[in-house]
Amino acid sequence: MHILITGTSKGLGEGLALYYLDRGHKVFGISRNNNPGLEKHQDFKFLSLDLSDFEGIRNKLPGFLRDAGHVDLAILNAGVLGEIKDMGECTLDEIERVMDINVWSNKVLIDLMYENLEHISQVVAVSSGAAVLGNRGWNAYSISKAALNMMIKLYAREREETHFSSIAPGLIDSAMQEYIFSLAEDPRFPSLRRLKETKSSGQMPSAGEAAETLAKAVIKAHNEESGSFLDVREM
Repeated sequence: MHILITGTSKGLGEGLALYYLDRGHKVFGISRNNNPGLEKHQDFKFLSLDLSDFEGIRNKLPGFLRDAGHVDLAILNAGVLGEIKDMGECTLDEIERVMDINVWSNKVLIDLMYENLEHISQVVAVSSGAAVLGNRGWNAYSISKAALNMMIKLYAREREETHFSSIAPGLIDSAMQEYIFSLAEDPRFPSLRRLKETKSSGQMPSAGEAAETLAKAVIKAHNEESGSFLDVREM
């Protein structure tokens, strides 16, 4: 299989790349920074892209995609959290930055895939429970993931030849959680306390464990209507 994954420099993206490479698939990785561990694999092809630079994506991605020829599975994993604070404290510039990376870069990627690939069998956008929970403090991140879910649903209606889904991968012991763990206690944001307690207890899955869980969910997603939002904890 030819598998395209964004955000392969670390975390879940790195875990997914390793999972598929270990099973003999060709992985086409996209992220701002390279990953020397992945580049040792002969079946790993890498493209350095800043996903907030839409013009850079349009200039660099087509040649990379044409080398792939086709994509059996595209996992749109790259994303940013932004700062945990109240909505009223967020500037439009901060919200725009999160939306650009978490939503609009994926639109650019999807459109370019259809322009430059022979076919795309499945597209999975990595979403979050934050898209529906609306916990205080998650501001632009929650908005971006809710918008991502709807964008995926809309593409599913337009591109019936491809199976689309957005999947929340559950908790992952990642750089995002390190940031959350570093924050001071704030009674405004009770969800932070729960996350810190889970991380402290050692019950938060590693990136590798989360990648395996998500990869299995990707297979199950084919049994669901194209365009669905799914959560690995409910599959």
